[in-house]
Amino acid sequence: MLRRMLCRAAVVAALGLGLGAAAAEARTVRWSASGDPNTMDPHSQNVGTVTMVLQQIYDPLISRKPDLSLEPGLATEWRQVEPSRWRFTLRQGVRFHEGEAFTSDDVVFSITRALQPTSNFGIFVDTIDRAEAVDAHTVDIITKAPDPILPNKLASVFMMSRSWSERNNAARPQNTRQREEMHTVRNTNGTGAFRLQSREPDVRTVLVRNNDWWGWREPQNRGNVTEIVYRPIASDATRVAALLSGEIDFVLDPPLQDLNRLRNAQGLRVLEGPEVRTLFIAFDTYRDELLYSDVRGRNPFRDLRVRQALYQAIDIQAIHRTTMRGQSVVTGTLFPEQVQGYAREEDVRLPFDANRARALLAEAGFPNGFEVTLDCSNNRYINDEQICQAIAAMWTRIGVRTRLNAMPLGPFFAKIQRDDTSVYMLGWGVPTLDALYSFQSLLATRNGAQGDGIWNYGRYSNPAMDALIQRMKVETGDQRQATIREALRLYRQDLPHIPLHHQMIPWALRANIQMPHTANNQPYFRWAVVN
Repeated sequence: MLRRMLCRAAVVAALGLGLGAAAAEARTVRWSASGDPNTMDPHSQNVGTVTMVLQQIYDPLISRKPDLSLEPGLATEWRQVEPSRWRFTLRQGVRFHEGEAFTSDDVVFSITRALQPTSNFGIFVDTIDRAEAVDAHTVDIITKAPDPILPNKLASVFMMSRSWSERNNAARPQNTRQREEMHTVRNTNGTGAFRLQSREPDVRTVLVRNNDWWGWREPQNRGNVTEIVYRPIASDATRVAALLSGEIDFVLDPPLQDLNRLRNAQGLRVLEGPEVRTLFIAFDTYRDELLYSDVRGRNPFRDLRVRQALYQAIDIQAIHRTTMRGQSVVTGTLFPEQVQGYAREEDVRLPFDANRARALLAEAGFPNGFEVTLDCSNNRYINDEQICQAIAAMWTRIGVRTRLNAMPLGPFFAKIQRDDTSVYMLGWGVPTLDALYSFQSLLATRNGAQGDGIWNYGRYSNPAMDALIQRMKVETGDQRQATIREALRLYRQDLPHIPLHHQMIPWALRANIQMPHTANNQPYFRWAVVN
């Protein structure tokens, strides 16, 4: 025991020395990806391109380690004092970037704000009834029913300053569906490791080190980056050229076709690993008549045989081999194995069979097929437009003549969030690392309840699935795992989606930059060291 304690002390001391040495060699990191955040409001858009910047600026009550396990954030400890009451002890001495002291009042405000109708973060606070300040540094969060995974959810909810928000008329989140302009679209005030210095949407975002951040006192946060310059570059070729020329230091989403070139380039390296993100095709199963189709008076996607036909028309191995160059994990289920609730027995695809697909279409009353438009982003996921191009061609070969409507991330999300789509491709990450997040967001009936169906833009609805999702919210242990397994089986039977693959994520960066590669595809610059 004494030896272990001494070793641990030595490690902490070494990390402390590393922090001091690193601070003396502080550097700028010039970072790029294909897409740009469409807002700086921390409760408006639950989208990876927004979170990747805002998590440098804002802190949650509970943080994550490089392996995505939980650790203290703005709360130093938390415990379930009653089945529906959690108590959080807040870190003292924390200040927002504009100087306000962080207190329980800000937590109550932030939780209440995330619960507002214009928030896209309802999935993380859906079970919360209210937050109550016990004293200046203690908060109780009361849930409507016992919530066994509340800490996992709160790791994704950023804390805001009540006084700053109210002073700037931002007591509720920005309404992106109505393209609302408000102070939080371009301005921030967090407690995090970096401050927003300047923001030019679609051009440049500059963050500078917050030397007063509470986390620099923690040995694991030994980063020496003093400035982050984020530049969205939509063109793959331009982004890679900027990295190779030294104009950019870190590319979050290097194109797969350039990986070997980047691996062999002097002074660069490629980090690779699986992402907790699944790509799938989702159908409008709600309307009586599709918006973008030549079928009148009928919605082909409400027929299971049509959905199955389109599933079996996809040669997923060809996409894996050619489009993704082997950098994907083919799947037949809703989320990858890192997620609590994954069942290998349910991770089974329908076989590729173009003849069977044509037969199913004929059985459903479409022997000559039909026309439809597939909506797709072209700068959000790895080779997203190319994947959709391949699928459109495969569907067309069985008679479903598919027009591809590919567009940048911002207009794509705005389009599907208006339910202005017939069929679309989406990539879905699981920040809570729990199955409920996917089921509730993507498959629950959109009934107005907080968090239910908030990304269910095909408007799939099945009372049996809804009942299983409600059980997931309160069950624990083996009983909960059995419920998730049953829901996965129903997902395979109903086919509201065509699952495609889990993403593999390469990062390309200068060899002198050390930072952990995380499965949520989020770079945490508080851990980055530039040598």
